[in-house]
Amino acid sequence: MAAHQDQEEKLWVAVKMSAIVLGSALLIFTALVNSVSWYVQKIWDTSGYFWQTTWLKLYDLLEGREWSLFLFGAVLVPSLAFWCFNGILMVADVTGKPTFITRYRIQLGKNDPVDTQKLRQAIHTALFNQFFVSFPMLVPMFYVMKWWGNTFSKELPTFLWFLVELSIFTLIEEILFYYSHRLVHLPLLYKHIHKKHHEWTAPIGVVSIYAHPLEHILSNTLPVMTGPMLMGSHVVVIAAWFSLALVTTSISHCGYHLPFLPSPEFHDFHHLK
Repeated sequence: MAAHQDQEEKLWVAVKMSAIVLGSALLIFTALVNSVSWYVQKIWDTSGYFWQTTWLKLYDLLEGREWSLFLFGAVLVPSLAFWCFNGILMVADVTGKPTFITRYRIQLGKNDPVDTQKLRQAIHTALFNQFFVSFPMLVPMFYVMKWWGNTFSKELPTFLWFLVELSIFTLIEEILFYYSHRLVHLPLLYKHIHKKHHEWTAPIGVVSIYAHPLEHILSNTLPVMTGPMLMGSHVVVIAAWFSLALVTTSISHCGYHLPFLPSPEFHDFHHLK
């Protein structure tokens, strides 16, 4: 009986300690979240006027023409983000400089320097996929966004809603990309479609959209477009999301494990093996 009571006391003490630790952790976590949210909101409130004013200036410059605004947000901004980022990477791939990039090469001795003939082929294919696959797909997307009626509003969405939409986009894109990618790794589809992308066993950034046109539709473009079409997103949100998606996939293929950026080693290994 005494031993049983001793065990009950020890259990009660353990429960109380656990409650104290978990309760304290929850309070600290809540305080941190509230503090971070407050600072982020403060920054957004400060810069919100700037972004809203800039958007209105662009809106007036393009005279509110929805097609022009859509081309600017869904085509021009993401394309500049992709080619500016990959332009820096290609300089490193071709020249081996600057060393603060090339010293983080994952596959040592590969693409050092990159085969310029293969690079030209990759650039041509990437441009073809952008101009003759991605851009035409944006035409029906434009009419979907026009139907929603919110895409070209003069008022920008709140920062909180912007984060919510990005989270939903990411979830949708991850699911659709994962299963479409699994699909093109089936032997028949791999042989006739996906093998083109895997010609690069040591990938570089621009190879992210070096793919068969059918794969570019199913795996590269549709997963990214679907979220904004389902949410009826503002064109500024679309511009940010498309740019983020293109830069992120470029990082996954860049061949360098750069500081402060997501590690591309898992996808690099996927290409290697």
